[in-house]
Amino acid sequence: MTAIPPLSAPGPISNDDFAALRQTRMADPDAVGRAFAGRTRRPVVRGDSRLMIIAADHPARGALGVGTDPMAMADRYDLLQRMATALSRPGVDGVLGTPDIIDDLALLGLLDDKIVVGSMNRGGLRGAAFEMDDRYTAYDVPAMTRDGLDFAKVLVRFDLDDPGTVATMEATARAVDAAAAAKLPIMLEPFLSRRVDGKIVNDLSADAVINSVAMAAGLGGSSAYSWMKLPVVDDMERVMASTTLPTLLLGGDPSGDPETVYASWKSALALPGVHGLTVGRTLLYPHDGDVVSAVDTATALVHG
Repeated sequence: MTAIPPLSAPGPISNDDFAALRQTRMADPDAVGRAFAGRTRRPVVRGDSRLMIIAADHPARGALGVGTDPMAMADRYDLLQRMATALSRPGVDGVLGTPDIIDDLALLGLLDDKIVVGSMNRGGLRGAAFEMDDRYTAYDVPAMTRDGLDFAKVLVRFDLDDPGTVATMEATARAVDAAAAAKLPIMLEPFLSRRVDGKIVNDLSADAVINSVAMAAGLGGSSAYSWMKLPVVDDMERVMASTTLPTLLLGGDPSGDPETVYASWKSALALPGVHGLTVGRTLLYPHDGDVVSAVDTATALVHG
C-alpha cells in the first residue's frame, strides 16, 4: 500500500476552527440552519458558463480509498483541510457532497459565493451484497430546498442482469420529477455496470456510456433541469453527440500519469455541450500532495 502524501502547505483551517466546529456540532445544532440562511448565493451559470466543482461524496458510500491506499479519505479533518484549500483557489465554482460534509463546510463559512451540490448518494455501499440497491439515502429535494442548495446529484447504475435496477430507475425518475418541480438542476451520473468476479465494474466503452446516457436522459417527466455527469472515455466525440443536455466531466479515482489525465480533460472540455469538471480525489489527493497546483491546473483547463 502506498500512503497518500500529506498536504504540501498548511491549509486555511486552524485547530481552533476545528475545535469550534466540534463544540458547535455538540451544543448548537441549529447553527447549521443559520449558516445556510446567511450564505451568500450565486447563479449556477455566470461568466463563461463553465463550472469547476470539487467533489467529496465518496466517504458516505464506503469508498474511502484513493489509488492503492484504501483509507486515504478516512481522516475527516485532513479531508476538510484539503477541501478548504481547493475552495480557496480562484476559479473554483463550487462543491459536491453529502450532508455531513456540506454541513461542516457551512459551519466553517466556506460556502459563500459557491455552488453547493447536494449528493443524494446511493444505498449500494461498495463491496456490499446489496451494492446494486441504489436507493437514495442522503439529500432529497425538500432538504436541498430547505438549505438553499443550488444543484442535486444522483448516481444511477444500470445492471441489465440485476432485476433491482428497475427500482433504481424508478427512484431516479421520481428524483428528476421532484428536482424539476423545484426548479433545481440535477446531475445524472449514469453507468452501465455488471458483476465481474463478485465486484461491480462500470463499462467505460464509448458504446456503453452512450447507452447509459440515453437511458438516464429519459428518466422523469421533464428533462428541463437535467444535466449529465460523465466519465472521460475514448471517442468522447461520439459520447457528446448522444445528448443535448449540459454535461460536466468526472475525474474518478486517480491512476496513471497526471499529465495524461489533464490532456484527456483538455480534449474533452473542448467538445460542444461540455461545461466543466466535477472532480474529487484526483485533485484533493494528488500524487505529490500539492492540492493547490492540481486544482489550479484543472481550473485553468475549465476557465482558460
